[in-house]
Amino acid sequence: MYSAHPGRYDAMPYRRTGRSGLMLPALSLGLWHNFGSDLDLDGRREILRGAFDMGITHFDLANNYGPPPGEAETVFGRLFAEDFAPYRDEVVISTKAGYLMWPGPYGEWGSRKSLLASLDQSLRRMRLDHVDIFYSHRYDPGTPLEETMGALHTAVQQGKALYVGISNYPAEETRQAAAILRGLGTPLLIHQPRYSMLDRAPEDGLLETLEEVGAGAIAYSPLAQGLLTDRYLNGVPEGSRAAGTSPFLTADAVTGSLVSRLRALNELAGERGQSLAQLALAWVLRDDTVTSAVVGASSVRQLRDSVEAVARLEFSDAELLRIEAILAADPD
Repeated sequence: MYSAHPGRYDAMPYRRTGRSGLMLPALSLGLWHNFGSDLDLDGRREILRGAFDMGITHFDLANNYGPPPGEAETVFGRLFAEDFAPYRDEVVISTKAGYLMWPGPYGEWGSRKSLLASLDQSLRRMRLDHVDIFYSHRYDPGTPLEETMGALHTAVQQGKALYVGISNYPAEETRQAAAILRGLGTPLLIHQPRYSMLDRAPEDGLLETLEEVGAGAIAYSPLAQGLLTDRYLNGVPEGSRAAGTSPFLTADAVTGSLVSRLRALNELAGERGQSLAQLALAWVLRDDTVTSAVVGASSVRQLRDSVEAVARLEFSDAELLRIEAILAADPD
């Protein structure tokens, strides 16, 4: 019988999400491609328990996470019922809908029918009566924003979600979505963009927009699919994601110029007493607009290494300038 560690809240910092009352841990656990059917159940149970014992109170899912799609929610639902049911009020659970989940015209994108049907399916898989945050997973140019945001508002009215968010939306559509939701009486809580040292697109207007509308940001892929770890300091190692068949990271992305920059960042991390991954996580969290960063984990040991990043989140001006110079180095 699982009993949570009594000191689980001692070290993890919690940040307010935009102008809401919701606090999220600086690091959240994402159950994306690390929670599929190829992992043993006990291993996944160990990761969830370890995360909560380290103060990670936010579990981030989506309808199509796995693989196969839906598997992450199904496994999470079983483990949550067995281990975490007594702690439900201490945990934030989020899920999303928008990417392809089932065949036909209603299995993806942002229509009212698709979003609300997907949420009902997610709740059944996770054995929950509500989630804490329900996201529109991507902007749908073929559906009026009023319809998509109206569906999120309905989820809150129905008691199936406490808060709503969006993910992968451009800055202008984010501003419009926030205005629509504000008018409906369901404020936009949070936006989940991809953000890392190697992908700084949110700095081109999105983070500023979120600050203006009072929403928080939660960064996914803060380690750039593992590039911002010590695995690629000497190129593409055998058995790595880039060496495999992953559509998200290929060997072509690991150029000589990138390896040089990774080594320079790793040197700076060492001077700070951190690993490269810890440096990358701390850098993403340097801006207060970023409430949390979503990390994945294949083991408790890997997760613990990520959590150790919160011990040093501050940067000197000199360190930030040095990072900028490293990142600005000419690509191949």
